[in-house]
Amino acid sequence: MTENRRVALATCSVLPELDKGDQPLVAALAERGVAAEPAIWDDAAADWSAYDLVVVRSTWDYSARRDEFVAWAKSVPRLLNCADVLEWNTDKRYLRTLEAAGVPVIPTIWLDPARHLSKRAVHTRMPAFGDFVVKPVVSAGANDTGRYQPVSAESRGLAIEHAKRLLDGGRWAMIQPYVTSVDTAGEACLVFLDGELSHSVRRNALLSGPVRPTQGLYAVEEMAPFTASAEQVEVARKALEVAQAELGAREPLLYARVDLVTGDDGTPMLMELELTEPSLWMQLAGEVDAFGTMADAIVERLG
Repeated sequence: MTENRRVALATCSVLPELDKGDQPLVAALAERGVAAEPAIWDDAAADWSAYDLVVVRSTWDYSARRDEFVAWAKSVPRLLNCADVLEWNTDKRYLRTLEAAGVPVIPTIWLDPARHLSKRAVHTRMPAFGDFVVKPVVSAGANDTGRYQPVSAESRGLAIEHAKRLLDGGRWAMIQPYVTSVDTAGEACLVFLDGELSHSVRRNALLSGPVRPTQGLYAVEEMAPFTASAEQVEVARKALEVAQAELGAREPLLYARVDLVTGDDGTPMLMELELTEPSLWMQLAGEVDAFGTMADAIVERLG
C-alpha cells in the first residue's frame, strides 16, 4: 500500500523545484499513489523524519561543503542512495579501490596536501607530453577542473598554480591525462536503475582550457542517446559490482551512472562512478520508461 506515503526528492537552493530532468518523477510517483515533493537538503526548517523516504537528486552545491553534506546524509532516517554510499563516492579516491580490483580507470597521479609539496615538486609530477587535467578529489560538474598543455610554459604554470591552490587549501588534487577521444566521441554515460542498465547517453567534452574562477554550479552539457557496446556494459557492471562489494550493499543501488571514455587502444576506461547526485537523463531513455522504472523501484523500497 502506498496511500499516504511521502517521499522527498532532495535538491539544492539553486534548483528548489528540481532539475527539469527530474521533475517528471513527481508525476510518476503520484500515478503510483506516492506523494513526492522537492526538498532543499540544507534547509534548516526541513523535517526529514516526516518523509517515508528521501531520494537524493539535484543536490549539486554540496562539493564546497562536503563534510556538511555527509553529516546531513547520516542524519536522514531513510535515504537513497544511503549515507555510506554518498560518503564513499563523494571523494574520487574511490577510483583507487576500483583500479585495484581490476576496473580499467584513467591513470591518475594523486597529490596529498599533507606532503606540503613545493611548486617544483608539483611540476615534476605533471606529464611531459599530452594534454592533462588537474582537479580536486571532491568536486561536481567539472568545477575546479582545468585542462592544460605541457608544451606551453604559460599553460603549465597555470596548472601548477591550480594544483598548489587546491593543496594549500587542504584539498587532495588529481592529475590525469586528457583522453583525446572525448573530443570526437565524447563520454559514454550508462545509467543503471535498481541495478539494471536502463539507458545510455553520450556527453560532449566539458573541458576546453584552464580552470576558471567564474565557473558556476555545474558545466553546461550536451547529451544525446546512444547504444552502449557490450564492452562498455561489461566495464560498467564490473565497476558497480566492486563498489557494492566494497560498501557491503545488500540490495542494488537505486540509481547509478557510470561514465566511460575510450582509451587510445580503443578499450573503455572508467572516468567516474556517479552514485551521489548524478543527472540520469531519464527523458533521453527513448522507448524505455525510465521514470516509471525509477518510481517502481522507489515504491518497492517503501515496502
